[in-house]
Amino acid sequence: MSPVLRCHRCDERYEDATRVRCACGEPLWFEPDTTAFAWADCRDHDGMWRYEPLLPIDRPDGVARAAGGTPLVRSRRLDDAAGCRVYVKDEGEQPTGAYKDRGSAVAVPHAVETGGDAVGTVSYGNMAMSTAAHAASLGRECVVLVPDDIPAVRLALIDQYDPTIVRVDGDYGALYGDALDLSTELPIAILVSDAPARISGYKTALFEICEAFAPDAPDALVLPTSSGGFASGIWRGVRDLETAGLLDDPPRIHLVQTAASDPITRAFDAGETDPTPLSPEETSETIAHSIGNPDPPSGSRALAAVRDTGGAVVSVDDDEIRTAQRRFAVDGGFCVEPASAASLAGASVLSERGEIADDDDVVLIPTGTGFKEFGTDGDSVATERTSRAELPDRLAALLGVR
Repeated sequence: MSPVLRCHRCDERYEDATRVRCACGEPLWFEPDTTAFAWADCRDHDGMWRYEPLLPIDRPDGVARAAGGTPLVRSRRLDDAAGCRVYVKDEGEQPTGAYKDRGSAVAVPHAVETGGDAVGTVSYGNMAMSTAAHAASLGRECVVLVPDDIPAVRLALIDQYDPTIVRVDGDYGALYGDALDLSTELPIAILVSDAPARISGYKTALFEICEAFAPDAPDALVLPTSSGGFASGIWRGVRDLETAGLLDDPPRIHLVQTAASDPITRAFDAGETDPTPLSPEETSETIAHSIGNPDPPSGSRALAAVRDTGGAVVSVDDDEIRTAQRRFAVDGGFCVEPASAASLAGASVLSERGEIADDDDVVLIPTGTGFKEFGTDGDSVATERTSRAELPDRLAALLGVR
């Protein structure tokens, strides 16, 4: 049986395993009973499924079995760039090259288990590829909602898993809210960035890090953030291990945003609980497109994670990201996407500000591989096109229900 869903803010609990949001508007997460859990209770499974007792589903079939288990590498040649003792948790070694596979490995099978005939997502990057791949491995139909002006290279990367790709004209950012409604109106589970089962998958990255350091823990974690979903998962993992008595002094959670779109940083600096969505005039283009989110749906929870662990949020610009991406490759041997390089750039800023000490053990989490950045031909990909207003009817027709 799945654990209960709970709201981090008002503590309301729900038994409905398909619910995503609390009545107060905050995203929900699964809260397992960890009071009796010990490292010895880990399963004899590969990857993230070692922690099956703390997940809302049992280990499924398909590519989910390949998720997790990424290496934690002591990278001394990056110490000077970061200003601390660097460990790298390389999430680019997931099946589709990004940490999103941890979330999809739980969320897609969970959606199938709770009666979903088809799954989908709102993404034109790593989450789209990951959701489509995991659906394909289970033989389930997948629908991916992308913006109408999506670059051809990303279409090709998504299309290799043969989902139905729907290009939506209109306010693409508003599709997050639309997706929650569509999931209740149509026979499809649209797995948004902070779906509770995704968060459960993300927390396994924290479990792997802490088990590797046990009985100690790293001093800090530095990771890029966009929607706030991955940060939420890391925090959920911290809370699970604290409840289990396995983490007395949790690592500080430091988050990094692109300066081109940094509502969580602005809220942190202003001492606010909730980030204020940024207008188009307040944002700009960035090479770190994966973390350019002007209205993060889990922004409040990400801020709570940072403050609960004594961390900080910083922003870095494209020049800093380019430099960090180069240092990751030349000094560390890691090929990371620009958004992932923000972790190293952010660590450098945090060190300069005194948030990180030179003798701190700090885990950088590059969230995706850079090998996807080198391009492919997407001009021949077949897609559907519709407006946001006509999306419900078009999607219903594609699913064969109208």
